[in-house]
Amino acid sequence: MGTIVAFYRWLIDNRFFEPEYPPWEEAHYHLTFKTSEGRSLSKKVHSTDVSIRAPKSDDPFAGTIQDGGKLRPLSGKEQNWILEATKAKGNSECYLIQLFMLATGARIQTAGTLRMRHFTQPNPGYAKALTGEGEVFKLKAGPGTGIDTKSDKSGVLQIPGSVYELFHIYAMSERAKVRRGRYISKYGEHPDPYLFLTQQGNPYYTAKTESLRFNPDLDRRHEKTGQPVRQFLKEHVIPYVREHHDKHFHYRIHDLRASFGMNMTELLMESVQRQTITLSRARMIVKDLLWHENFVTTELYLNYRNQMDAVYQAVNSYGEQLREWITQAMENVEVADE
Repeated sequence: MGTIVAFYRWLIDNRFFEPEYPPWEEAHYHLTFKTSEGRSLSKKVHSTDVSIRAPKSDDPFAGTIQDGGKLRPLSGKEQNWILEATKAKGNSECYLIQLFMLATGARIQTAGTLRMRHFTQPNPGYAKALTGEGEVFKLKAGPGTGIDTKSDKSGVLQIPGSVYELFHIYAMSERAKVRRGRYISKYGEHPDPYLFLTQQGNPYYTAKTESLRFNPDLDRRHEKTGQPVRQFLKEHVIPYVREHHDKHFHYRIHDLRASFGMNMTELLMESVQRQTITLSRARMIVKDLLWHENFVTTELYLNYRNQMDAVYQAVNSYGEQLREWITQAMENVEVADE
């Protein structure tokens, strides 16, 4: 369509064609990009509303759930692999960030903007977990809390008591203190310091309130949006898992949210089968834990395992039928040769 629009634009510009009505609605914007030398350039782009929509074809074997993007729930085995790899590489912060996401279903911007004050309370109050197993610390997240969320949504994170205590130990540790000192030496005292900082004292994720704040010294080159974590996964965690467990392994940081969702779903479905809770109650709990707006996305988690099992069972059964047909064909070929 771009070629066709360019052709008609040439006809109009050269007065070979004068349309009675505007052939399209046109918009103009500037596209900024960097050259291989690192120079920033801007190009003016003309866009029209003329297009051909190509139908999207979803792969039923991709094993993904559409929850703010295509997420792949990791199996329990895979979850163990990535934490094993992170521990082996000695990165406590990336270990705790991933653990937090697996334990709460939080996104990277939420885990990366946790604050020191959230985990240094002398007497934290615990509540009963929604799943009925153990106690949790309820932590408010969203606007006004210092913790970023997607689309500035307000909600409550259900942090298992043992995870909260682990994070409290980390917050008070010498390792965390050293990193805060490096942050202070570079940027000065912070009124509400981050819990997690890189070895250089930089945030893993810059909070929205800070990225929008005017910086008169212009000493901040770019905002952090989880790049240090993603880079660590790419350069260290994934290669380790491929070397020691599965040479085809791959995952993205947001897959941990889907993994939490499936962990909770499978736990609750076991309770449904034991008839200790109802299916409607399980649906409501999963919806609340993942902060879903409606049950449509929640149902994707509840149906995921059965759907994947059904797909593979169908393919395997058809594969057996194909093998039978191939065997018959080979027998016929051999008879014909005789």
